[in-house]
Amino acid sequence: MNKYFKSVILQSTGASSLKEKEIIQELWSGYGKIIRVVLENAPIESVVVKHVQLPNSNNHPRGWNTDVGHQRKLKSYKVETTWYNTYSKHSLARLPKCFAIENQNDETLIVLEDLDKAGFPLRKQDVVWTDIEICLEWLAKFHASYLGKIPSGLWEVGTYWHLETRPQELEVLQDKTLKNAAAAINNKLNHCNFKTFVHGDAKLANFCFSENGQVAGVDFQYVGGGCGMKDVAYFTGSCLNESDCERLESKLLDTYFTYLHKALGKKNEALEKEWRSLYRVAWADFHRFLKGWSPGHWKINTYSERITAEVIKNL
Repeated sequence: MNKYFKSVILQSTGASSLKEKEIIQELWSGYGKIIRVVLENAPIESVVVKHVQLPNSNNHPRGWNTDVGHQRKLKSYKVETTWYNTYSKHSLARLPKCFAIENQNDETLIVLEDLDKAGFPLRKQDVVWTDIEICLEWLAKFHASYLGKIPSGLWEVGTYWHLETRPQELEVLQDKTLKNAAAAINNKLNHCNFKTFVHGDAKLANFCFSENGQVAGVDFQYVGGGCGMKDVAYFTGSCLNESDCERLESKLLDTYFTYLHKALGKKNEALEKEWRSLYRVAWADFHRFLKGWSPGHWKINTYSERITAEVIKNL
């Protein structure tokens, strides 16, 4: 990290000095790093710094090394800085505080609260129902915060798999029936009456858990407008096997809508009716992306195939 970025961290946190303690993770396709930085003589012990640096060459782990993908990633980091600058403070759902955002040349620095030190040190690969429930509550609070808002400076249509940003994955999709229905599925989701901001990458790995049953969300590169069911369907698929996805479908939706109405302060029956009808449509939308992007992916299963066929039949 260059001297200027270090000075930004010191100034925004009030620290006298800092030390880069560890790389938490590399950003996708070599676009930078997320680093934990320890502070001296500051009110907080450490911060997490997202340092975006454009790679010298594309190095996508699944071989999608194209300008389309590059431009999508560039926009995603601009979206994330806009999100933290303009919208994050309005969220009812817990997320990291942002201390500073700075751009220099082709690099971006986002200085964030260290959620580990703030009481959210746990990351989970396997979940029980209570874990799922608190994540659904988080999503409900998040969606309630931005219901009816215009995503200016964000993705007009949120999620990283949105059809218009994934032309190559659609082109190579072998499932012709799904390929032909892709635009209609996309339109059905985009033309819903009730829209909010979706997180856009609400997988289990982007939730940080506390010891006492609370959760915080991270990674806001693909926040944008849309139907909240996109997040709910994607989250469900990220942490449950196909039999549990089917067995728990009604319970998942009942739980989510209970929390959504609570966060809104009143029951919105029209919203619930519309969004419930779009849950499987949202599932089919992600399934379309996945079958083009990675045809052998473990998430492609009989449940996904069956409900996608049902959605297409009912278009």
